[in-house]
Amino acid sequence: MTEKWQNDEEYMSYVNDLLATEAVQKLANYTQHMHSTRLDHSISVSYNSYKLAKKWGGDARATARAGLLHDLFYYDWRTTKFDEGSHAYMHPRIAVKNAEKITELSDLERDIIIKHMWGATIAPPKYKESYIVTMVDKYCAVKEASEPMTDRVKAKWHQYFGKKQSI
Repeated sequence: MTEKWQNDEEYMSYVNDLLATEAVQKLANYTQHMHSTRLDHSISVSYNSYKLAKKWGGDARATARAGLLHDLFYYDWRTTKFDEGSHAYMHPRIAVKNAEKITELSDLERDIIIKHMWGATIAPPKYKESYIVTMVDKYCAVKEASEPMTDRVKAKWHQYFGKKQSI
């Protein structure tokens, strides 16, 4: 089944070169928020952020690309610890270094990636696109972690009240 993002020609023109890299495809090997891969999460953040940037007059290309690269790291964040700082502080810096190995980053893209953990880190985003990715990242994380629970609640609702009702 083709996903909606795959049929969006403009979006694909912005990220297709990145999606074709081994560096990005390797993200499929890592669980992100319990029920998603890091690649699925990154695409979700990228596409949803891109749509908001377009709607709000932002740089949709930079937002799509940085959104896709915001979690470009290859370790299990639940178990790996750093002497230099927390995962929230370290992984955006690792992601930028990994992203710079596969593409040139603009100052905007770099800010989006580095600042996407704002709230868990101190330095605020410099651009509206960075705020968009920051907020979409949190939304996607909650959605991905809670989907099985949501599915169970819907199933119970339908069991008790019938399929014509919705929640």
